[in-house]
Amino acid sequence: EKHISIQRHLADLEKLADLKEGEFTVAVSQNTDLLVTDEKKPCPLCPEDKFRACYSHKLHRHLQNLHWKVSVEFEGYRMCICHLPCRQVKPNVVGDQTFSKMGAHYHCIICSATITRRTDMIGHINRHVNKGETESRFITVPPPKSSHEVLKESATDVKVLPNYSTPQKTDSYFNPKMKLNRQLIFCALAVLAEERKPIECLDAFGATGIMGLQWAKHLRSSVKVTINDCNENSVTMIQENCQLNKMKVKLNTKEEDNDEAMGDGEENTDTIEVTKMDANVIMHLRSFDFIHLDPFGTSVNYLDSAFRNVRNLGIVSLTSTDISSLYAKAQHVALRHYGCNIVRTEYYKELAARIVVAAVTRAAARCNKGIEVLFAVALEHFVLVVVRVLRGPSPADDSAKKIRYLIHCQWCEERIFQKEGNMVEENPYQQLPCDCHGSMPGKTAVVLGPLWSGSLFNTGFLRRMLFEAVQYGLDEAQPLLKTLVCEAECTTFKHFSTHSPCDENKQEECGVYIKTPNTSAESHLVHGKRKSEEVIRNAAKRQKSENSAEHPAFYYNIHRHSIKGMNMPKLNKFLNYLSEAGYRVSRTHFDPMGVRTNAPLAQFKTVLMKYSTPTYTGGQAEGPLHLPEGVQVGEQVQAAADGKAEDAEFLEDDKSGVLATLFTNEYPTHCAA
Repeated sequence: EKHISIQRHLADLEKLADLKEGEFTVAVSQNTDLLVTDEKKPCPLCPEDKFRACYSHKLHRHLQNLHWKVSVEFEGYRMCICHLPCRQVKPNVVGDQTFSKMGAHYHCIICSATITRRTDMIGHINRHVNKGETESRFITVPPPKSSHEVLKESATDVKVLPNYSTPQKTDSYFNPKMKLNRQLIFCALAVLAEERKPIECLDAFGATGIMGLQWAKHLRSSVKVTINDCNENSVTMIQENCQLNKMKVKLNTKEEDNDEAMGDGEENTDTIEVTKMDANVIMHLRSFDFIHLDPFGTSVNYLDSAFRNVRNLGIVSLTSTDISSLYAKAQHVALRHYGCNIVRTEYYKELAARIVVAAVTRAAARCNKGIEVLFAVALEHFVLVVVRVLRGPSPADDSAKKIRYLIHCQWCEERIFQKEGNMVEENPYQQLPCDCHGSMPGKTAVVLGPLWSGSLFNTGFLRRMLFEAVQYGLDEAQPLLKTLVCEAECTTFKHFSTHSPCDENKQEECGVYIKTPNTSAESHLVHGKRKSEEVIRNAAKRQKSENSAEHPAFYYNIHRHSIKGMNMPKLNKFLNYLSEAGYRVSRTHFDPMGVRTNAPLAQFKTVLMKYSTPTYTGGQAEGPLHLPEGVQVGEQVQAAADGKAEDAEFLEDDKSGVLATLFTNEYPTHCAA
């Protein structure tokens, strides 16, 4: 039986003290004297030496104020504070006498433990709930519904614990904010499934199994899904979620292989393999066509084993959530994990993506494999990199050559990759397009890296991903994929058009389908050594064509380089102005106000200055800044900054007062003089 301190209602507690239900309330309403008719009664939760027997009205207040109001509630039951000799406190020795005192405590309704403090009791109950232990051994009534919560995403149901959003306190971590990440990975897998069928794919860190369940539910017989996790509770939850979605389960562990069929399997006959082992172990033991890594934090510890057995032309995707190190908030951690020196820059998100790709490239090269970056995404919560694996020492060498250092100017934030070669240059500052080193004192630039210097996007692959997103109704991924396609082509939305997926005859252009003369099932499987020379030639041609039209590296933030005292043009209009000036230009997903262009920073600022308007004009329409003939913007700014004699004459001719206003804000001392 449960302890007497655990009750549902205050009336139940009063019954233990032989108080009739509502006796005190009725007596007060009738103005009767309880002292005359009532007998003294003891408290059922206090010893006689602590609380002596008293009349009903006093006992009622005692039970209500000292026991019921400080109770801990759990699923309709109240665990009241108890003063009985259930828990003995350490005896106090004073001289030759020993005093043993009985302490107040609570009785746990689940495990019958005794806890002294109320806050500790609440934390104790919460730990039971987090572990899924909600059934009391004392309650004889039917237990309430399970504390598991069922969430739905992309027509897939998953059962999670109440604290599913805290990865350090639960075995079934599920982050709803990563829905976009899961949709992007699904689109990449769907594109690979169109190339060859069936493909073996691995979700190395299953947690709830949501990602692998979505793969199997939508792609069905095109994929053979394996969900792995090293935690026993997570494996159990993955099996329950497979049963919830009517999937068959094949359970494999290290020691033994057991086949278990869970669910009736009438609606879906696909089988999901669930394994319980370390991610490095399963990737060393077996080969896969598609591997996704999503550990808690960095994924560099699993890259070597991921590239060890991945099949040729397969795909490896990894999600890194250690954004504090990648986004240059913890630079020493980035140096420790990735071997990169970084600082906080305006393009820090693309810098993070290139850091991860560089680590992936080095891991693949150690296994004599090269990579082809399909896309890289860096958002608020994660960095996602998806690469295609190219076997052989030649692709490995070509990929390793694209890892270079970056020279970054800390004054104007101009940047450029170091030239190839091992020879030491006498003046590395000459590689930067800016002249900050000559005009500013001291050292003005830092060397960052090593970083990936190649392209971050494959246009053909992204277009096919967009087609798959439309086909499967993934609404959240479609806007991002459109932005990625425009960013890969370095064009604006104005010139963007979505084409239907290319046919097999255009495989060299898109690099998606593999056409072989034999139409049998075996001829479409390009696994391991079963690869034709035609496929390798097509991959080489595809890489060559893509490298010739690479997008410009990095981007500029328009707010970062705005002119003080001037109103900038709208971002889309500014993109048109840069395009009219003859430069390639596009927006970027890394920064909503970022501009990816091949224009140098000086030309970028010149165009921005030309089409900016003074602040004080307010309602003046956007347009170019009209200046006296024969005078350039850069010359005016430099002249005003230097304070030469001809500046005064020029400012006298400044009828519009634009530059005077600008220089008053920038150089108040010179203007006052």
